[in-house]
Amino acid sequence: MHFFYELKDDRMEIYEKESVHYQPHIHRSMECIYVTRGTLELGIEENFQHMETGDFGIVFPNVIHHYQVFCREESRAYYFLPPPSYAGPWAEQMLQCQPEIPVVPASKVHPDIPYALERLKELFDQGEDIKNPVLARAFTQILLARLLPLLTLRKRQEQPGHGIIYDAVVYMASHFTQEDISLTKMAQDLGYSPYALSRVFSGTFHTNFNQYLNDLRLNLALNLLENSEDSITELAMESGFASMRTFNRAFQERYRMSPREYRKTRGGKTEENQKNL
Repeated sequence: MHFFYELKDDRMEIYEKESVHYQPHIHRSMECIYVTRGTLELGIEENFQHMETGDFGIVFPNVIHHYQVFCREESRAYYFLPPPSYAGPWAEQMLQCQPEIPVVPASKVHPDIPYALERLKELFDQGEDIKNPVLARAFTQILLARLLPLLTLRKRQEQPGHGIIYDAVVYMASHFTQEDISLTKMAQDLGYSPYALSRVFSGTFHTNFNQYLNDLRLNLALNLLENSEDSITELAMESGFASMRTFNRAFQERYRMSPREYRKTRGGKTEENQKNL
């Protein structure tokens, strides 16, 4: 899944896939999460919400969020990112407010919500969301009509330090595939000191700059392995890795298998589609 701030306005994204750790990120669309197996921790800025199977969570637009997975068995979920326009009459409200608790427990999730997700997934897989966007918008708004009455909303308030955190996340989302990205260059471009940015990564994101950058690149590579016909060499370069050696080592350390093995075990593209490796 492409968790980019510059989400295209004309195409939704929806996947039912394994949940993994994902670093803080942000985008202009809302993001919906429906856990289908296992558990998931949804982080909204510095706060975590625990999610069980059948729970539904929503992240409003322009809100920093991230995921952690601690259960031993496989965790899976639907991840749905519609274009901002799909929110229809609720679009302005979602920009001005945010839920006090962004997770609805399984016992309160209306059957129309998973039904709408399944129909949206079918439209996306068949490319019908582009051919028939009216239908995709309709299912999105059915989902919101059932969900929003279950949430208690409050006006957004600017928090101390929010500016630098927001700037750091947006900058990383926009630049992580570039080879020349560095903490020093980021500090120069944003007008902050390297020390202040380093504290954001360690104190807020609980990691360092290099690990955060590496995780963004690996998550993009994982998505491309599962959903594109690019060769492994091509997707490594597209994800920002300077060499195949660096990519293979980082991938092996995180997933305990090679990129080629991962693509085979997860039903990715065939060897015929990798003939130029």
